[in-house]
Amino acid sequence: MIKVALLLMSACLLVGCASYDPLVARDLEPGRLPPPDVTLSIAGLGPCTDNPDRRLHLKAGEPVTVLVHGCFGSSGQFRALAQVLAFQGQQSACFTYDDRAALDDSAGALRSAATQLAALSGGPPVTIVGHSQGALIARRALTDALEPAPSLPAPQAVNWRLVTISGPFSGIDAASTCGKNWLYPLTLGLLPLSCHIFTGPKWKDITFSSDFITEPGQLLAGVNYLKIDTDEEGTCRREADGRCLESDDIFSLTEQRNARVETGAAVDRVQVQAGHVEIVGDKLQAPTKLITVLQDKGVLRPLAASRRAAFERMLAVAYGLQSDALRRPAVSR
Repeated sequence: MIKVALLLMSACLLVGCASYDPLVARDLEPGRLPPPDVTLSIAGLGPCTDNPDRRLHLKAGEPVTVLVHGCFGSSGQFRALAQVLAFQGQQSACFTYDDRAALDDSAGALRSAATQLAALSGGPPVTIVGHSQGALIARRALTDALEPAPSLPAPQAVNWRLVTISGPFSGIDAASTCGKNWLYPLTLGLLPLSCHIFTGPKWKDITFSSDFITEPGQLLAGVNYLKIDTDEEGTCRREADGRCLESDDIFSLTEQRNARVETGAAVDRVQVQAGHVEIVGDKLQAPTKLITVLQDKGVLRPLAASRRAAFERMLAVAYGLQSDALRRPAVSR
């Protein structure tokens, strides 16, 4: 029975993240980006493309959005979202990390990179956007929970904003077996070994009983937080002949909700009915629901009516679509 449970647990862990479907390009279309006047080399940060030149070319003092991918991600996976930002004249950078590493290690690296970005680019407003596992890392990077805690510039020097999307802040249900400590001796140590083999060191952080989940830490002073949860129930990423071939229901709302994460005057929570991949977009669809929320909350600049047609054409190209129309979905609070 234990052997069967281990096999089932292992299979579940493998599907605990959205599948990898990269959108890549060598360079972004510049859109309305300000002309760059600084070139930065920061470990972990680079352009959201597959350009072999991993340096950032930015306009000093202008806001920057740092995108943090989920499992099986790459810098190229967020290319299209970076293109949306560029269309509106907003600079971006992508954070890359080993998605099997301990989440505190990745969060520490992100904080270090964000600190350098802010210092070297003249202290502009910095927004960190994380999806799925990247949401866990992004929030952790801006909390007091990191030990040792890499320093951040003073809040008055940098306007920090955090956006998390579809993050499993209560732990991943598919990994719940790994969090049952009482099973460890019964399996002669095979359970934690199996968990480590299939997910790497991060396995200790993604279960319901982990310190990472139960003690998420408090946001640092001056950080404004937008938490976007997705109601993914019944969503489908790919279907044929009326049958769902690939579900887009990855994390339930229960997995995403955590009162310890959602408390505080600086937290703004929004719930959207969307699939796990749908919310950030892929080659099948543009993230129109996410774009609407980000515009409503001031993360993405508003779109002038005169540019709407050009914006839709850009989405069609960026996401590989034949056509796409911006729709304003119902957003619940």
